[in-house]
Amino acid sequence: MAQSNEDPKSLVSTQWLFDHLEDPDLRILDASWFLPNAGRDGAAEFVQSHIPNARFFDIDKISDHRSELPHMAPPAEKFISRVRALGVGDGHQVVVYDALGIFSAPRVWWNFRLMGKENIAVLDGGLPKWRTEGRPLTAEPPLIRDRHITVQRQAHLVKDVTQVANVAKLQSAQIIDARPADRFHGFAPEPRPGLRSGHIPNSKNVPWNSVLETNGTMKSVKMLKSVFEDAGVDLKQPLITSCGSGVSAAILSLALYRMGHHDHALYDASWAEWGMYADLSVTKG
Repeated sequence: MAQSNEDPKSLVSTQWLFDHLEDPDLRILDASWFLPNAGRDGAAEFVQSHIPNARFFDIDKISDHRSELPHMAPPAEKFISRVRALGVGDGHQVVVYDALGIFSAPRVWWNFRLMGKENIAVLDGGLPKWRTEGRPLTAEPPLIRDRHITVQRQAHLVKDVTQVANVAKLQSAQIIDARPADRFHGFAPEPRPGLRSGHIPNSKNVPWNSVLETNGTMKSVKMLKSVFEDAGVDLKQPLITSCGSGVSAAILSLALYRMGHHDHALYDASWAEWGMYADLSVTKG
């Protein structure tokens, strides 16, 4: 039996969001983000049209700019200041969506969880499903009031390159790569220039779109388990999700959470870092 979508800590349906649009403690975030070669601008599209009362969460700007790597998780102080400026604070239920269905929204879901905030859900099917169903959209900016927010960083939810390299060598956990199969196997170039092709040794490939239905919603728990198991993932082990730059890896993190697997972390820098350094081993094929 498929799990209900109505879980305010992971995934909610478009009907759930529509029914709660007027809730005073609901905050909606548009986290639309696109790959560098997509030629699209999430912030510009948000200005043109968004779900009523949504605020734009800029994944690139709300990040650690001390790092040269793309959109690394921000320090707690920056997260607090930027999220407060969006009018999001303690006691709010947050719903985050994106313009591709389920693509970049889970990254913000993971960012909030990294900061100890659990009352956040991804909109199942995202903006495309909302549009298809003829639900309300607006170009009006929301009225934002600052609200206090407290965070407690959950360090166990994120891994750095040293930790991932040790795992790859010792196989003390399984690394799951969310990139498309042709990039994972090294048959297709990376969208970011200067990166090698291939994958982290001993990692498994679960392309991010394999956990989604054709309409952009997430598959049932039973189907998700089959996807991971068919890819050779041992769901009894600790897991680390990875991808090109830490965005689509969060889709797998969300899927694992939906499946009740909580012993998992995300390799924040992902292939943007691993593919850059010649002293890190790469497997092809």
